Amino acid sequence: MRTVPKAVARPSGFLDDRLGGAGFLKRNLRKIFPDHWSFLLGEIALYSFVILLLTGTFLTLWFKPSMTEVVYDGSYAPLKGVMMSEAYASSLEISFDVRGGLLIRQMHHWAALLFVAGMMVHALRVFFTGAYRKPREINWIIGVALLTLALFEGLTGYSLPDDLLSGAGLRVTEGVVISLPLVGTYIRFFLFGGEYPGDEVISRFYSIHILLIPGIILALVTAHLVLMWVQKHTQMPGKGRTNRNVVGAPFYPAFMAKSGAYFLFTLGTVAGLATFAQINPIWLYGPYTPADVSAGSQPDFYLAFLEGALRIMPPWELHVLGFTLPLSVIIPALVPLGIIVVGMAAYPFAERWITGDHREHHIADRPRNNPHRTAIGMSAVAFYGVLWLFGANDELSTTFHISLNATTYAGRVLVIAAPVLAYVLTYRICLGLQRSDAALVAHGVETGVIKRLPHGEFVEVHAPLSEESEAHLRGKEPVPALPAGANGSGVLPERLRGPLGGLRGRMSRAYGGEKVPLGNGHAPETLGNGHAPKKQGVLPPH
Repeated sequence: MRTVPKAVARPSGFLDDRLGGAGFLKRNLRKIFPDHWSFLLGEIALYSFVILLLTGTFLTLWFKPSMTEVVYDGSYAPLKGVMMSEAYASSLEISFDVRGGLLIRQMHHWAALLFVAGMMVHALRVFFTGAYRKPREINWIIGVALLTLALFEGLTGYSLPDDLLSGAGLRVTEGVVISLPLVGTYIRFFLFGGEYPGDEVISRFYSIHILLIPGIILALVTAHLVLMWVQKHTQMPGKGRTNRNVVGAPFYPAFMAKSGAYFLFTLGTVAGLATFAQINPIWLYGPYTPADVSAGSQPDFYLAFLEGALRIMPPWELHVLGFTLPLSVIIPALVPLGIIVVGMAAYPFAERWITGDHREHHIADRPRNNPHRTAIGMSAVAFYGVLWLFGANDELSTTFHISLNATTYAGRVLVIAAPVLAYVLTYRICLGLQRSDAALVAHGVETGVIKRLPHGEFVEVHAPLSEESEAHLRGKEPVPALPAGANGSGVLPERLRGPLGGLRGRMSRAYGGEKVPLGNGHAPETLGNGHAPKKQGVLPPH
């Protein structure tokens, strides 16, 4: 087709004459996007958020956010005649009486889990590749804020059905809130409208869940995408890739078609899980009453770290000026989330202060090439993982017939030991992988072919790396570090003098620098046992 159909040309011309958007669209539809599988992790979160908005809109048409007690007279026979809140009754109605209601409700729950999980793995990808560095620090902070808001959004949505399981979680939330010094009582009165449980918490959580937090998340997601569009996407090192270009496919039609297919795949995955994997069967739990306690209750995975911190924390208290500070609740409530969130937000600026690196970075690092950063990230993962695991210490004890006290004490040890062990192991693994890369650059790829040399020695024949593979390995850059002296004179720069400057210099020397040089790949290298150089066994390129 060489001419544009009139049905398209006339409306397009009408809009362009009045809005002048043709140049903008033409320029941006041809914007280049790098193509790497890890870049799709963030799209999982984005598409899950879209699914959440669509399914949540459906659910609001039938859900009644009221704690007024009614007598249930719906389709679920085991609960007929039971007193319950309108919120719980409407949740049962959605599950059993609304056509497609149970499917949509379970899709909403699965999409919420996928939304948080997608943001977590996306944040890990950005952190491990150093994609948070200049000029993307603001976008990184927006991402951290999105992840934090998603946790509170999940908490408010989790509590809305008013079943026994969500009520148990709400009771934990109330205990955490009231333990906060000075502001705890006021926050509790704001959320519950008085003493726990009150009769307003569901309606207030409902407003927060469908209006306040989603509105903020939508605004931040928009800002996140706009900044990413303006600043362009990072790309992995490789042939022809520099800080001044972008190698990939245009937004239209390649990236748009791929993204559309990926959205449908995400939607199909969520629908499949909702169809075949039951989640949150509220009819089995029954309505919530403060006097009832359920054994073995577990929150969704993204809040399990709080549960684990509460369970393994020693029963510490402080008595100050006649007031009691329950550290056994305050510390689990504030410290774990504070370490992770504040650490994530501050890391780009702390790294820049340590390394003195103020350059723009559009080429992503391979995680192995910055071993300290990768080790720090894995320490945070181990810290979160231990808290998540021991949020189910009662289930672990019951399933594996272990003393509950033993699992609690094990959690207290591992929450400190596991991050340290993860740091050491990750750092050593990264150095080992760097040495492997250096060997590949120097010797080529093992072929499995054994060759006998004229003097009788047997060596394995190595093939040279492909240009793309070698360019990918050679994209490695030394981790920046502060200079040791001014102009080679050995005199420390002014910013490194004094106690703080000395600490900064030592941290920079430890964090930065080249740990395992790649070499040029041309000079012959001998084996550690004194054998002849492996390089002489390299096959000529074809």
